[in-house]
Amino acid sequence: MRKFDHINAESYEEASSALRSYKKAEPIAGGTDLIGTLKKQILPDAPEAVVNLKTIKDASYIRDNGNTVSIGAMTKLCDIEDSDFLKTEEKAVWDAARSIASPIIRNEATIGGNICQDVRCWYYRYPHAIGGRLMCARKGGDECYAIKGRNQYHSIMGGMNTGKNACSTECPAGTDIPGYMARIREDDWDGAAEIIMRVNPMPMLTSRVCPHTCQTQCNQCEDGDCINIHAVERALGDYILENADKFYQKPATETGKKVGIVGAGPAGLTAAYYLRKEGHTVTVYEKMEEAGGVLMYGIPEYRLPKHYVRDLVHAIENMGVNFCFNTEVGKDIKIEEIKEANDTVFLDTGAWKQPILGIDGEHLTHFGLNFLVEVKAFMNRQIGKNVLVCGGGNVAMDVALTAVRLGAQKVKLVCLEQRAEMPASAEEIARAEEEGVEIYNGWGLGRVISAEDGSVTGLEAKRCTSVFDEAGHFSPVYDENDKEVFESDCIILATGQRVDLDFLGEKYKEELKSARGLIEIGEHKDTREPGVYAGGDAASGPSVAIKAIRDGGIAARHMSEYMGYPVKPAPARGGFLKHDPERIFVTESMKEKDTPVAERSLENEDSTSLTREEAKLEAGRCMNCGCYSVNASDMSPVLVAFDAEIKTTEHTFGADQFFSNMHSVEILEPGEIVTEITVPKMEGYETGYLKMRLRESIDFAVTSLAYAYKEENGVLADVRLAAGGIAPVPVRFSEAEAFLKGKAKTAENVDQAAEIALKDAQPLKENNYKIQEVKVQFRKAFGV
Repeated sequence: MRKFDHINAESYEEASSALRSYKKAEPIAGGTDLIGTLKKQILPDAPEAVVNLKTIKDASYIRDNGNTVSIGAMTKLCDIEDSDFLKTEEKAVWDAARSIASPIIRNEATIGGNICQDVRCWYYRYPHAIGGRLMCARKGGDECYAIKGRNQYHSIMGGMNTGKNACSTECPAGTDIPGYMARIREDDWDGAAEIIMRVNPMPMLTSRVCPHTCQTQCNQCEDGDCINIHAVERALGDYILENADKFYQKPATETGKKVGIVGAGPAGLTAAYYLRKEGHTVTVYEKMEEAGGVLMYGIPEYRLPKHYVRDLVHAIENMGVNFCFNTEVGKDIKIEEIKEANDTVFLDTGAWKQPILGIDGEHLTHFGLNFLVEVKAFMNRQIGKNVLVCGGGNVAMDVALTAVRLGAQKVKLVCLEQRAEMPASAEEIARAEEEGVEIYNGWGLGRVISAEDGSVTGLEAKRCTSVFDEAGHFSPVYDENDKEVFESDCIILATGQRVDLDFLGEKYKEELKSARGLIEIGEHKDTREPGVYAGGDAASGPSVAIKAIRDGGIAARHMSEYMGYPVKPAPARGGFLKHDPERIFVTESMKEKDTPVAERSLENEDSTSLTREEAKLEAGRCMNCGCYSVNASDMSPVLVAFDAEIKTTEHTFGADQFFSNMHSVEILEPGEIVTEITVPKMEGYETGYLKMRLRESIDFAVTSLAYAYKEENGVLADVRLAAGGIAPVPVRFSEAEAFLKGKAKTAENVDQAAEIALKDAQPLKENNYKIQEVKVQFRKAFGV
């Protein structure tokens, strides 16, 4: 064990203060569960201090309040078991205390400690049996090992979210990927659309251009292919666009507030969508003929057909967003005019300026982004027979492939990065090589070599020995003695873009510009000028579309709040997490169908989307990662069934609220301590607590059932039922209760109620037996 301070508290106030005075401290009640907290082998973080609650005066008591009974949090379970009063008035509470099998535990454990127990899981309770500690989802890791592994003691009702999923965390926008996958498995495409559009209003575009690093964090990678997230997203995005009238509706009410947006790139369009959705009047100023920014002008048709961009823009326009095209801010209209006419302003002008690299002969090269924008012009004139592309990102891959399809006889690509460091997605690199692009890693730009007539003949490159410094910052190091000449008659630079802030004018340019030459923003995407926000490449530097979309969404929320209209938070995912118990073991993903290499062109998309049925099958491979452990407290089902109250040093909680988290104490504020439990007397009710366990000497409930029912005139007038050991939290069987009310207490009715209670159960591979155990407990509870 690690060293820790030990504090004997004389009052709850003193205990609370002590707990708050440390970064990490734990209270100790009975102490039977604390040893696991202190063991390094189980948890990576040990507490700095342990605060002893057993020394608090008058914290152990049993009080008759008339209609209720109050029990002090420090009351030992053995004292509850020894109480004839509780045996008579609160039999279920008495049964639960008595059910703790080991007298050693029962004689030390307290009721407060029992209800504050963490969930139980074989994987982190007994790490020695699996070769050492595992960082499961519950303990800060990414995966619940019970989903595919040993799971005989785990949940049959589904899992619970632990606060993060690796795939969603990797997504810059924080897309709830498991959430929309679950809806698709249920054939609820509208529900899936609602979830993804909370953070991304253009999945039909991002699914085609995003590098989808989320897929690298998928837990299915351990056993086979990752979930083909971008393919499922693409099918969902296509569905959304096919039903645009449903998903891009005009707001029901108008706020009267006005917003000006400069630039119709992904960040600007995203901000426009969310701000208009809130009822604000939105005007977008765009210097090009069409909206979309780099999505329209900088990505080849074969990767992102432009009709998808146009259809999205049309849908947003139909919401009531006003577009002013061919309007260059700074020339056709001043930024001051836009600010004066609107309540807030959002800046999204992208990064379109060619950087100056300072190499000899640079003026003889082409700028990669211009090349992509002006592909049609290049098609009308002879492209170099031997093309050299410089850069390692997706833009460079687009340039190289476009050159191939324009008819270049040979296309080479040089980049600073080694293969594993290249920022381009693995799919795009593979596609380029598949079509004959030769990639040379570890080379930096030296000088352009030209003939006497000024024509390009090649590039002298120098060996790049490292791209990043120890801190991970871009800081290339070269070996000037190791050089190579790459012959070429056309060199295209795709080594990045610069931001041009001249549109701001002298006053605002000076005020808003950062040391990096970008628009300086805070975490809310606000600038130093009140009411002016910014996002996308202009504020963050050249990056991927989903980051710009994230910026637009964040800015829209805070712009709306700035104007006096806070945006309501999205509802949390309800219910238990479910997955397809068969398809999670499928190791090969569903893939889009690629056009044969010989048939690919500049005009047609290279691949076709999954059908909805195929996307549903692929969504079935998603494990919906969460925690599938079970609640350990014997008292919790009783308190939930009886609508008890839990009093703390700060609040009074209903039992259903207190036990809504896997670890009930997570509902508490730092230093907040449970002080008392108040349970209604169930006069006239038959009550009890049933518990199935493997051996009498083990206190762990495999399944348990707390019950209370009242019979009047031969029928059940009221029924209370709650189960433990079958889910990460106690489960109240409300539908089964409603079914039994007004019915006779017969075996047939009780069995049907059990079927209703378990209709949403989804046993794992090894715990189907729990279904039968709960049904048996139903019969025992009602004596049929």
